[in-house]
Amino acid sequence: MELDRSVPALLLKLGNYPLHHGGVGVVRSLGRCGVDVYAVTEGRYTPAACSRHLRGRFSWPTTGREDPAELAEGLHGIAKAIGRRAVLVPTDDEAAAVVSELGGEAGLADDFLFPRCADPGLPRRVASKEGLFRVCAEHGIPTPHTVFPESLADVEEYAAHGAFPVVVKSRDPFERHRHPTVRSSTVVEDPDRLRAMALDWDDVPSVILQEYVPRETAEDWVVHAFWPGPGTAHEPTVFTGVKLRSWPPHAGFTTAGRARWNDELARLAAELFDAVGFRGIADLDWRRDLRDGRYKLVDFNPRVGAQFRLFEDAAGLDVVRAQHLALTGRDAPRAPFPEGRGFVVEDFDYAARIAYRGDRTDGPAPDGRAPTTEHGWFALDDPLPFLPMLVGRATPVLQRFSRTWVPRVRKLR
Repeated sequence: MELDRSVPALLLKLGNYPLHHGGVGVVRSLGRCGVDVYAVTEGRYTPAACSRHLRGRFSWPTTGREDPAELAEGLHGIAKAIGRRAVLVPTDDEAAAVVSELGGEAGLADDFLFPRCADPGLPRRVASKEGLFRVCAEHGIPTPHTVFPESLADVEEYAAHGAFPVVVKSRDPFERHRHPTVRSSTVVEDPDRLRAMALDWDDVPSVILQEYVPRETAEDWVVHAFWPGPGTAHEPTVFTGVKLRSWPPHAGFTTAGRARWNDELARLAAELFDAVGFRGIADLDWRRDLRDGRYKLVDFNPRVGAQFRLFEDAAGLDVVRAQHLALTGRDAPRAPFPEGRGFVVEDFDYAARIAYRGDRTDGPAPDGRAPTTEHGWFALDDPLPFLPMLVGRATPVLQRFSRTWVPRVRKLR
């Protein structure tokens, strides 16, 4: 894959989440093509910072609550340090929303290359669960029924009369920083559990209550795309696949997936992108309800998904490389869809396999061939990021062990 090596890239994140395999994937994807990749990291020894493909890193502590002017100033400082106009690759919804909204500010477009939506506020709106629900309603895109409680009394009303199980999610981008009500999508089985969770919520809870499509009658699908938008010379890049396992189980991010081409899903995604005027990289989660056969849009992440390396075709194209090619004026090569390619996130998939035991989650290989599988953390050409991941995952376990068992052992002496 030939990319323009004179144009570097910046992996941009807001907030503190050092153990992120998606960021490592971005560094590897572009770095393997000879692009100078820089990253905002939480320290010297995070997985992304340890990658051999990383050219340089910037320690820029953020919370997601900063004033936009402060964020613009920070980005300008990073651009001056890089010294060349770089392709921006946000890895979280907050960063994607900020880049889009600051895109019209003087200076940012001079410092960086990034796609621009017709409406700068679109990424924030679709990343918001409430905003996405209203966008889907406006454009006739099926989505699970969703309730937006405005008070704890509304939560109690749902607990008394609503359907269970129900999926509880954070309501908007930035809310997980300002009001961390739930850290990830959570399936709540009964009213008592919902009431117990609500004890820790604010008077105006920043959550949504979303219909849960039973896993016995559902299939989980994903779309990863780079959408250049109308009026450009570049072709869209669209991949579809099936989510085999997730964490938390049946509601969270993909821990194991497989590439599967789906014409209907690709068409639905294309219609949605054009209808709302979206441009850039997107990661969509869909749930097919087998009771009526419809695909329901669950999440719209207006940035690169952590599992984007599930998809790489025979020409070496993935959505991050497709964006770099388009923004530097190059055409993307075309090759057959990577049918059957797999992706596994090692640390969480071990737990997910236990939760999914008894369920068949590994489909047959295409045409009887053994499909290739990429891992989120370990790579033969870049093994070091795996080590800080292990340390990061083991540290909380060892701390709990120390707090719980060391005092007991001392008492026995």
